[in-house]
Amino acid sequence: MTETARLLVVSRESAVLRSLWSIADTNSWHVESAVSAWDAMERVQSGVAPHLLLLDLPRGDGDTLHILRWLHRLRPDLPVIVICFPEDADRKREATRLGAQEVLIRPFDEAKLESAIGRYLVSPESGQADLDSQDIEQLGPDSFFVSAGPTTQKLRAQAELLAEADVPVLILGETGSGKDTVARLIHKLSVRSGFKFLKVNCADMPAELLEAELFGSEGASVSTIRATPGKFERAEKGTIFLDEITEMPFGLQTKLMQVLQDKLLFRPGSDKAISADVRILAATSANVERAIAERKLREDLYYRLSAFTVQVPSLRQRRSEIAVLLRHLMHKLARHYGLAPREFSFDMLDACQNYSWPGNLKELETFVKRYLVAGDQELVFSELESTFADSADRTHASDAHESASSHSGASDLLDDPSGPKSLKSLIQGLKWEAEKNAIGTALQKTGWNRKAAARLLQVSYRTLLYKIDQYHMSAAEPVLPPFQGDKLSLQVATGKGNGKAS
Repeated sequence: MTETARLLVVSRESAVLRSLWSIADTNSWHVESAVSAWDAMERVQSGVAPHLLLLDLPRGDGDTLHILRWLHRLRPDLPVIVICFPEDADRKREATRLGAQEVLIRPFDEAKLESAIGRYLVSPESGQADLDSQDIEQLGPDSFFVSAGPTTQKLRAQAELLAEADVPVLILGETGSGKDTVARLIHKLSVRSGFKFLKVNCADMPAELLEAELFGSEGASVSTIRATPGKFERAEKGTIFLDEITEMPFGLQTKLMQVLQDKLLFRPGSDKAISADVRILAATSANVERAIAERKLREDLYYRLSAFTVQVPSLRQRRSEIAVLLRHLMHKLARHYGLAPREFSFDMLDACQNYSWPGNLKELETFVKRYLVAGDQELVFSELESTFADSADRTHASDAHESASSHSGASDLLDDPSGPKSLKSLIQGLKWEAEKNAIGTALQKTGWNRKAAARLLQVSYRTLLYKIDQYHMSAAEPVLPPFQGDKLSLQVATGKGNGKAS
């Protein structure tokens, strides 16, 4: 985009128009006004479409808001900001459900209006030349969906179809691939978008806390006097997203089945049924068939959830979008930290597109954040490839002296001008031998108690499960001989070194 950013404002209030013209003049935006919402819709259909629409609702107007439904069908990517009077503030939920990105309630100052516009307007002067509004879909202040390639365009179309069917959906994909974003996209496109979207990570808490988080509590304990609603009640008429569903205890899965079948729930310790009009979206990064075989996931629950399944592609399956993602994340993070965005060289973009990104979008964002702050692109990118090399050296160490020597060897490799190539070769050679050996030894020592093995290896439980699945390990297989010495330290950072080097 080299054209000027275009704003279309529907308002008859001179104060609103004056404020907007003043802001637009400062930011070099082009502003046009329309006398009615229907006039605005005609302009959106014909001629040059705006990049953002500002809809100023007249006091007590009950009809203008419904134009949002038609605008959303014509231009689902068009950001809309609604302005209303305090007495119409209760219509905020309806405006959001019909497609408005934000609702501003009078009175507000120019700074607040400018900030609201800036959150949703892709400004061509901001240096985000590759970020066409058709490719970047803002789902919230910190969440966005990119559909710059055929894979994600197909995914977006699938999400739009599923949004119209008010049924459970199972979202599959690697850790960090964006399952949460897809869930938010389905919610935003659905008729429930005006109500809450609540997320619960089933791997983050023990069974009792998870049960209270989902189903609430009756307040029977000394510390809790009043009944506390769970997220199923709080998400009434909205959507609840259950991440890592295979980590939910078996007993709670039974209660979840009851909610799915009867649309009713019971608080722990109570026999009073509570209506549960909520849509359930679930996700997992685990191997579902293995989870069912190991009785980590109820088979009937799986069939209930998997009637509609979405497979989220990994970042290495959408390499054509990496440049767009890098620049969007750079400008997003630069605004957040109040720093000037940095440019990516051609060599760096090429290296990023050839890297496997085992941590997917989470790893990509961490990389951009480091580069924004540090500025040394060679050093920052080499850290991505050296993560496993350092971990492998620590794994082979049997005492502090050997550990120090191995770290020295890794440093020598980093200092070598051919560092990245040498590290790629090292990763390729050590990956299966060292990492799988360390995991196998830890599992053997703990009698295949995976939580104990994760503590021994100093990694998260989820990371260990991912590694076991990645290396196709099972208790029936003989493990590799244990390392010499009694020290195990894998310490593979989540999202680092989990995939094959490019």
